[in-house]
Amino acid sequence: MTVRPIPRYRQEPVLVTVAHGSRDGRSAATIRALVGEIPGARVSFLDLSHPLLADVLRSLPAEGHREAVVVPLLLGSAYHARIDLPALLTRAPAGLRVSVSDVLGTTTTLANVALDRLAATGADLADPHLGVVVAAVGSSHAPANGAVARLARRWQARHGFLAAPAFVGGTPAAGRPDIPAAIARLRTRGAREIAVASWFLAPGLLLDRVAAQAPDARIAAPLAPDPRITALILRRYTETAYQRAESA
Repeated sequence: MTVRPIPRYRQEPVLVTVAHGSRDGRSAATIRALVGEIPGARVSFLDLSHPLLADVLRSLPAEGHREAVVVPLLLGSAYHARIDLPALLTRAPAGLRVSVSDVLGTTTTLANVALDRLAATGADLADPHLGVVVAAVGSSHAPANGAVARLARRWQARHGFLAAPAFVGGTPAAGRPDIPAAIARLRTRGAREIAVASWFLAPGLLLDRVAAQAPDARIAAPLAPDPRITALILRRYTETAYQRAESA
């Protein structure tokens, strides 16, 4: 895929993506592959992987940059988007103007990628006896979990298979229902086959945990890398950069 160059405005902000980070090296490698398709974009992480966002921002003024747009590679507006990221941005270097785009969220783009990954497992999405677990990272912020639950309901209504959300990570309360509980519910509702839709951007320890908890299920690959997500990142950047240019 050829991604068009970042558009130029009166001042051209540098695009800085920020992902969560992981102790699993596959995660950072996937993020780099995803963002590497966008000329001039920078990769950073909140924690666990390098370079950290704070370090990337500190390096920009020395390179001549005065503006940056940070695009969070997060699938929900939970703790990292609402608390961690704003706290880090308060420590951006003097002279660097930073704006933040919306998270990637539960967009149609990501939902379509997830469904394609699910179909690639061999699961028959037209089978009314298929049970689909929509597996995601649990959050103590109820609206973030609610977005995943709504996604499961939309899929069930649109495609006819049975669907239920499930969560891993976070606090025990944030991880309810967990993977085994969601599978049990789907079985009770009549599911004869189980498949897991991975609402994760990249591979890592949490997705490995999902697979271990669903040994007899078809496990979909994570969302990235995918050219549609690369285009979504660029769209988030463009929207934010345009709004800033209009207000300048």
